[in-house]
Amino acid sequence: MTPQLQQAIRLLQLSTLELQAEIQQALESNPMLEQVEDDDPAGGGEDSGEHGTDGEADAEPGDTATSAETVDAGGSEDMIPDELVTDSRWEDIYDASASPRGMDDRDPLENTSDDDGGGLQDHLLWQLHLSNLTPRDQRIGAALIDTISGDGYLEGDIETLAETISRSEDPPVGSDEVEAVRHWLQHCDPLGVGSLDLRECLEVQLNELAPDAPSREAARAVLEHGMDSLARRDYKTLQRQSGVRDADELAAALDLIRTLNPRPGAQISSTPPEYVVPDVYVRHTSEGWQVDLNPEIAPRIRINDLYAGMVRKVADARDSAFMRDQLQEARWFLKSLHSRNDTLLRVARAIVERQQGFLEHGEVAMQPLILRDIAETLEMHESTISRVTTQKYMHTPRGVFEFKYFFSSHVGTSDGGECSATAIRAMIRELIEEEPPGKPLSDSRLASILADRGINVARRTVAKYREGMNLPSSSERRQMAAMPTGSKQKGA
Repeated sequence: MTPQLQQAIRLLQLSTLELQAEIQQALESNPMLEQVEDDDPAGGGEDSGEHGTDGEADAEPGDTATSAETVDAGGSEDMIPDELVTDSRWEDIYDASASPRGMDDRDPLENTSDDDGGGLQDHLLWQLHLSNLTPRDQRIGAALIDTISGDGYLEGDIETLAETISRSEDPPVGSDEVEAVRHWLQHCDPLGVGSLDLRECLEVQLNELAPDAPSREAARAVLEHGMDSLARRDYKTLQRQSGVRDADELAAALDLIRTLNPRPGAQISSTPPEYVVPDVYVRHTSEGWQVDLNPEIAPRIRINDLYAGMVRKVADARDSAFMRDQLQEARWFLKSLHSRNDTLLRVARAIVERQQGFLEHGEVAMQPLILRDIAETLEMHESTISRVTTQKYMHTPRGVFEFKYFFSSHVGTSDGGECSATAIRAMIRELIEEEPPGKPLSDSRLASILADRGINVARRTVAKYREGMNLPSSSERRQMAAMPTGSKQKGA
């Protein structure tokens, strides 16, 4: 493959945020490229915007109709002179009010964080260093923090940890010392971190509630005596084991337990948030569904005519060759950007044309679609379609979806047609949501109902789709229906 083709393929598979970083790097490394400002009245140069030129209109290097004045249109009036006297001061040349290097110039209203992404361990160590614990207890606490999992639970047993710490402590550390520091750690933020199991974690959070909190004692009895029955949703046995006979009181206790956090460490993650920026917008007009590129996904750039016009004027052969290479790379880069935008728009329009039913009626109207269908329609290779549909997002009236969301396998129907797996999942979800209370539909019954609608799907396939949507089985739904309903009635 040629370098130009390699560059085009690489840009094609970049996400929106990665593309923005790539364009910024190109602007910083190639002097032939410049960004087009929104208030720039000049229209010269080779523009990378979707409404600009196609990247092929290579102006002669000598054409400098839009020169430095175009680049600096609306710029500062204080121009730096070509030669400075030797006793010039910095303040005479540059504005003293400018922000000095190194100062934080971020928007104070922007949702930013100074956290370096250390995660749960760093957050706990920060609290440990601010505590009034003795140096010995702080070393024990640091060892405990090192053994805490991402969910906030202590991995390993207290005795082994005490033996490990004792190798560097004199006198040796006892299990009671480790246990005391662990109890202190459990009341740090997040509450319950460092617990040995789920029951202990929930009890720590429950004990921090006000003594007169409603259903607090009933919830403690459930956690102490009926954790296994609670996990099985066996509410009759749970009433007997916990001693909470009243159905309304048990329901209130279960509602209180649901407010607790079973994974306290998960709320402090070292993984930076991933932001999704839609690449295209889909909207319905009087002429049908219209697909447009997001104009904010990347800055508009073009060839700097001033530098392009200097290529033939440079006398030094080495400098001239360097500038010609930079100019050619800039043109390749612009052409690759145009190719990416064009391919992205064509693929998005082809997907919308196939999935108009989804846009109008939802998931139940999703049509079966594979990469080969779009590739054959656009006369492209499947690998190209795969690159375009990965980490590219479409903003529709029904939400923001990745391009790949619209592709799914198909199941044959009784009339010889096809139904997409996404539509079948939506039908299964609707059937379960509409099933009679206390009489859940089994997977076999769901398959039978789908067969009556002309969709031939096996029971195990229904079970796979149901589990993929995190929907409980019919027996679990029956147990959930038998759950005390006092709190549900209050909420209604």
